[in-house]
Amino acid sequence: MTNLSSPLFFIMALSSRRNTYTGIGLALLAVIIWSGNFIVARGVIKQIPPVSLAFYRWLVASLFIMPFAIRPFKSEWPVVKKSWRYLFWVSLTGIALFNTFVYIGGHYTTAINMALIGTTSSPIIAIILARIFLKEKIGWLKMAGLVLCISGVIFLLSKGHLQNLVSFRFTAGDGWILLAAFFFAVYNTLVRKKPTGISPINYLFIAFSFGTLLLFPFYVWEVFYTAPVQWDINLLLIILYLGLGASVVCYLCWNIAISKLGSGRTAIFGNLILVFSSIEATLILKEQFTNVHMISMLSIFAGIVTANWQGAGKS
Repeated sequence: MTNLSSPLFFIMALSSRRNTYTGIGLALLAVIIWSGNFIVARGVIKQIPPVSLAFYRWLVASLFIMPFAIRPFKSEWPVVKKSWRYLFWVSLTGIALFNTFVYIGGHYTTAINMALIGTTSSPIIAIILARIFLKEKIGWLKMAGLVLCISGVIFLLSKGHLQNLVSFRFTAGDGWILLAAFFFAVYNTLVRKKPTGISPINYLFIAFSFGTLLLFPFYVWEVFYTAPVQWDINLLLIILYLGLGASVVCYLCWNIAISKLGSGRTAIFGNLILVFSSIEATLILKEQFTNVHMISMLSIFAGIVTANWQGAGKS
């Protein structure tokens, strides 16, 4: 039993707090960059089909990360080979399906609906899956934080008046986004089971590359049966942003955050994507930022602070 007054206890407490702050910082960085994904998904629907967008994104990410991952890939090959089934499901859910479904949904629904549905449902699913499969405890603080986050999202959805929810209708695109949220929640849960013998950079390289290969047959089909890609410098920069920023940087930050905070607590930060997407829409698309957005943002921030308060994982 650890003596509470011993130097070892204080070192352990300091290390735990540092890990928490690091996890929070990395999760925040990931969602800030990721928040532009919904705007991109809606903004390029006339230039590039959804599977092609996902394929080029992950191809760029794989090529960029390859020089840094090739050496650990060779040295860790025995563990990789042993874990191929696990890596298949990680690549399928977090790479091939999640973002592809977001891009498909962008052809049928608005960017705000994509952000709303994704940020509302994915944390709930992730916490439930973490409780069932990883036996993570859902303490009252974490549950209270989750309720505050969802309340903020619902307040924004209703534009400050709950009667507006009655007229809200799900479209086919909303269904695609709901599926995307489910698979991202599954990915969050699977990351917690990452084999210890695989380094973070190699883990991403395998997931990106495997996911790209899984998308390739559907990409070929899309090339032959849909409208051709309308290439320009703007689209090239968007794919570079998706491949480097929203893929390599974000996934690396997100996976490390999960290892430090747990999948349930990290998933709650996904609610901030809606907040940052609203800010970006105001700055880039010149949309109006109202008091409703401000109240919703404060509720979501309060929920994240509550869920990550010391002892939030205790029942």
